[in-house]
Amino acid sequence: MEKINEEKFNELIKGDKPVVCDFFADWCGPCRMLAPVLESASEKFADKAEFVKVNVDENPALSVRYGIMSIPFVAVIKNGELTAKSVGYTSKSQTEEFLSENL
Repeated sequence: MEKINEEKFNELIKGDKPVVCDFFADWCGPCRMLAPVLESASEKFADKAEFVKVNVDENPALSVRYGIMSIPFVAVIKNGELTAKSVGYTSKSQTEEFLSENL
């Protein structure tokens, strides 16, 4: 999964393909635990969405825009709008179920 900044994020959400964004921080333990789960899911769902990561410490305006108070925060964005979110660590099966339901 590519780590992107706010500018690239804003360009990406204008596209036709849904975007799954992992909002994380380097110091966040649950974020580090979720990273390989999302990496695996990004391969399984690659045909359905674009998967990216955004560091909340480096892109605080995005945290404000989406009201992110707790991380990891996984957002599904379609047509520029937040359509689903998952907060906190989730297992591989929970993550895949969330993505199946929301992509």
